[in-house]
Amino acid sequence: MNIKYIEHIGIAVKSIEVAKKYYEDVLGLYCYAIEEVKDQKVKTAFFKIGDTKIELLEPTDPESPVAKFIEKRGEGIHHIAFAVKDIESSIKELQAKGVQMIDQNPRMGAEGLHIAFIHPKSSLGVLTEICENKSE
Repeated sequence: MNIKYIEHIGIAVKSIEVAKKYYEDVLGLYCYAIEEVKDQKVKTAFFKIGDTKIELLEPTDPESPVAKFIEKRGEGIHHIAFAVKDIESSIKELQAKGVQMIDQNPRMGAEGLHIAFIHPKSSLGVLTEICENKSE
């Protein structure tokens, strides 16, 4: 698998508006995009630091995976995402190595990225996302 860089770190929050104030007013970062990803039942906000992004994830449905994560573990780091060169071949390579995938095929994520998640049971307890920007 060809990992290019850390694409983003996802952080589960109850409220983007509340969390955004911390990232902007305390850390001095700039929120450059807010977007709803309806099929994942989340609203996202992005901050860029060098080549890496912070993605805030606010649930839009109490039954969403992010809402359940917050209910069980509280707000905090939800996942790490790696940019890959070819997501389809990366999924096949991971499966061939016995890695349990949440997504068997890529799906659309925020910012138009093609994404797939690795189950935390196969990644030492860390929810891991691979993503590809088809326009790069």
